[in-house]
Amino acid sequence: TEYSLPTEYSAWKKLQSIYDSEHHDLFLKDLFAKDPQRFAKFSREYTSTEGPDVTLLLDYSKNLITQPILDALFSLVREADVEKVRDQMFSGAHINTSEDRAVLHVALRNFNDFSIQEKGVDEVAGVLAHIKEFSESVRSGSWKGYTGKAINTIVNIGIGGSDLGPVMVTEALKAYSKRDLTAYFVSNIDGTHIAETLRVCDPETTLFIIASKTFTTQETITNAESARDWFLGSAKDKAHVAKHFVALSTNTKAVTAFGIAESNMFQFWDWVGGRYSLWSAIGLSIALVIGYENFEQLLKGAHGMDKHFKETPLEKNLPVILAVLGIWYNDFYGSQTHALLPYDQYLHKFADYFQQGDMESNGKTVTKGGHRVNYQTGPIIWGAAGTNGQHSFYQLVHQGTKLIPADFIAPATTQNPIANSKHHRILLSNFFAQPEALAFGKTEEQVKKEVGSNASQALIKSKVFEGNKPSNSIIFPLLTPATLGALIALYEHKIFVQGVIWGINSFDQMGVELGKVLAKNILAQLDKPEDVVGHDSSVRFQVVLDSSFAYTRMATDYRINPLLPEAQEGVNTFSSVLRAACRIYCECTGNVTKYVYLYLKRIRQDATLCKIKYSSVTTSESTDAEASTRITCIVDPEPAPVAEICG
Repeated sequence: TEYSLPTEYSAWKKLQSIYDSEHHDLFLKDLFAKDPQRFAKFSREYTSTEGPDVTLLLDYSKNLITQPILDALFSLVREADVEKVRDQMFSGAHINTSEDRAVLHVALRNFNDFSIQEKGVDEVAGVLAHIKEFSESVRSGSWKGYTGKAINTIVNIGIGGSDLGPVMVTEALKAYSKRDLTAYFVSNIDGTHIAETLRVCDPETTLFIIASKTFTTQETITNAESARDWFLGSAKDKAHVAKHFVALSTNTKAVTAFGIAESNMFQFWDWVGGRYSLWSAIGLSIALVIGYENFEQLLKGAHGMDKHFKETPLEKNLPVILAVLGIWYNDFYGSQTHALLPYDQYLHKFADYFQQGDMESNGKTVTKGGHRVNYQTGPIIWGAAGTNGQHSFYQLVHQGTKLIPADFIAPATTQNPIANSKHHRILLSNFFAQPEALAFGKTEEQVKKEVGSNASQALIKSKVFEGNKPSNSIIFPLLTPATLGALIALYEHKIFVQGVIWGINSFDQMGVELGKVLAKNILAQLDKPEDVVGHDSSVRFQVVLDSSFAYTRMATDYRINPLLPEAQEGVNTFSSVLRAACRIYCECTGNVTKYVYLYLKRIRQDATLCKIKYSSVTTSESTDAEASTRITCIVDPEPAPVAEICG
């Protein structure tokens, strides 16, 4: 297949020409003043054609665009063959070229509208039926733990897409949750995450969901093993694991070896990408929390947006519109970030979720054809729930030096109309006000009227808002499962369109691999500080001080805070590691004396506990004197010169 760089497209060149000649004269205040119909021209409403009722209004009138700019952007979509690649995705073609896989998250929510030919697609209905049966048995209380008690706590153990999607959705749809069923999500390999979660769990009433396609993901399996050890500390009999652990995986052998019954394994397929997997068995925790009926509504809402994306002309296609606006700012205005700003506390994890969805998909520097890109690809995605963000980072968005396009998202009505919806009215007033403030700002003349003509110029200038900051607004009647499904699918397809235009593979994630490989190599060296090899000087020294020695950790200004061993064995280890640290520090910096002096000064206070013999370290301005300083440390019967310690 021949792949072109988008910068070679005639539409791209036309857009560059328009930007070069016109962008200095594009002012939102003028654009609205010249065209009273601007909102009508630059807004679109999506209404589902079947299934649950979903309505979304996309207002993109507050963007730095004209109709000719938008026409050129749609021409770019056509020139990049987005429609062709879209249809290939829906048919099951292997558009994930680097891994030779289909990309079929749309098949997970396909209600017999699309003909998709790929192995495993015909098994989706069976997995959904399994999810329905199991979730209903747990929610009804008929599924019992090893002591005969019903389950009241769920712990989902996964990472990446096996965590972020379920976390976001269960938070977003908390209004639909079973309140006497508590869900926790453990992802981080940091033992604190699993430890703090287990502290509030009861082994008799807790169900663990282990979400790992291969059942070999290091973070997930390590946490799962710790959870199993904790559980068996009370349950004793390994046979009880089957009533308290289920797996979302394809590795039957590893799952059963762990102790999970094959009947409690929920399958998914290699054409399900992790960041697109909440629609699959990975969504089991969602079904448990909100009920299978609501989970199905989530799927149907997404399916409705799939149909819209596949069947609607580009000019009226919401995912396409969002995608080309992002291209306009990312590649022509040079904006590096995009903010997602939901004015709904239930959506407070939405930006976190699409950090992975967008940045892992389009954070690429090489095209499908193997060319190094000469243009910008995926933006940095970030954001927070309104109005919290207004009191933290909106200052920079309004008056900083960065151009930050933003999407404002809000429901017109609330699930919690307390105080006669007073809270929600205040929330919505801010939702409407912020895009207006960003677009139109405040002039110096307006400021002078506000503060008086006698105010200092510095004060006046500091209160000016330049405006002309672009944004989209997305509003819908109420955040329901179906609406959330449509909203997620909207952004999924936006990401897809941008990836096709940029000519990159949005469905692999090679960038996460290198760090894993290096970590695996370092892990094998952590207990052998003398064997720390194959790394730069910074890593070598950090490994010795921060990792390989469980009794010490590096603090600032070369000081060491020891976690002191009491046993002689610990003292011997302390001695060994101190020598290794001195040697490597000497090799890396050429100066060991300051390190050793501060080190011993710190541990001197605890010498009795440490059972360490030490002598004073003589300091001198002379490097020769420093180099010959003799240090007594740990259990050495005779002092050892620094040079000897350093090898």
